[in-house]
Amino acid sequence: MAEPSIVKSAVRNFKALFKADAFEGILLIAVAIVAMVVANSGIAGAYEELFGGYLWPKETFYLNTLHLWINDGLMVIFFFVVGLEVKRELISGNLSDPAQRNLPVIAAAAGMAVPILVFLGVTGGSPDYSSGMAIPAATDIAFAMGVIGLLGTRVPKSLRLFLLTVAIVDDIGAVAIIAIFYSDPKIMWLLISLGVFLVMLGMMWMKVRHVSLFILGTIILWYCVLNSGVHATIAGVLAAFTIPMQTKDGYSMLDNVEHSLVPWSAYMVVPIFGFANAGVSLEGLGLENLLDPLPLAVAAGLVVGKQVGIFSAVWLAVKSGFVKMPQNCSWPEVWGVSILCGIGFTMSLFIGELAFPGSDEMARLLREEAKIGILLGSLISAILGYTVLRLTTTHPDELADDPDSPVV
Repeated sequence: MAEPSIVKSAVRNFKALFKADAFEGILLIAVAIVAMVVANSGIAGAYEELFGGYLWPKETFYLNTLHLWINDGLMVIFFFVVGLEVKRELISGNLSDPAQRNLPVIAAAAGMAVPILVFLGVTGGSPDYSSGMAIPAATDIAFAMGVIGLLGTRVPKSLRLFLLTVAIVDDIGAVAIIAIFYSDPKIMWLLISLGVFLVMLGMMWMKVRHVSLFILGTIILWYCVLNSGVHATIAGVLAAFTIPMQTKDGYSMLDNVEHSLVPWSAYMVVPIFGFANAGVSLEGLGLENLLDPLPLAVAAGLVVGKQVGIFSAVWLAVKSGFVKMPQNCSWPEVWGVSILCGIGFTMSLFIGELAFPGSDEMARLLREEAKIGILLGSLISAILGYTVLRLTTTHPDELADDPDSPVV
């Protein structure tokens, strides 16, 4: 009788592995590993030429490398999906209810502030590194939820929801950081961008049903924002906020657009971005580089800053009576989830590229060191968070609600 049970358990775990919230994280890990291997192999030159080779002179069009097209063009889809998720959460989701919103918002705010303080502490506030202080402030939703997915019912639904909401609020903060601190605005193009955005808002208020008009508006808005000096991916978030929740005939446009784009974002856009950006060449980088202030500051911000900031904020907010503890969870589980928030990856890599621009050797070295810190900090956070949550008690009462959950 034991063998069928073992087979059934194996089948359940295999199915759970390929559920969206788990597989996305696994895919990102695989992409990062492949990128690292390629960047340090015999085809490293071809890898660099593929993404960094010039397609045409910069004077012809700003996006003159595949790397720029991915980061400033393709990633607009990712930020568009983020914007759709944020809008849905604000209108009808967890961010619409103050009782459910307060705890993750407080946690996310502390989870962004403390890593920045840790970063500045490790680097001694050096101006050489200060532009990278926001790198450890973000949480990778797919990666973190992928670890949660692998743990199945060891993490109660309330904490899974808490992690998701914290990550979404984190994304809002990261977008704001990109717009404010990594932009060089040009007034004329900003005004044109504002005009396009207002037209799209008008389409939303009129509940226009034609998705094609919003796609056209998004492309125009992206081009205007690209020329405005504000990072082009902000256009994706702004455009997403103009998508109507429902049209005049009751068509759920936002939900349908989101459901259509999420697989493309998760399984194409983010992996391509990860492959193009996670490849760190270790040539010329010795142990002394790994112990440089920048990689240490980024890794410490993710591993230490995130968990200290989020767990402390939750503990203080709950103990003061300002908010209630998430249902059916323990403090060790809250700690474990706080650690998982230190998985930065996608957004951290993105901010890292913006923090140290330029083609000179020093800028390249700083970007490479930042990537090392991001990958190391994210990996440690994933392993440590998984271990802590793996050692907490299971929640068999929730197993019946999700028969495909892995047995772990």
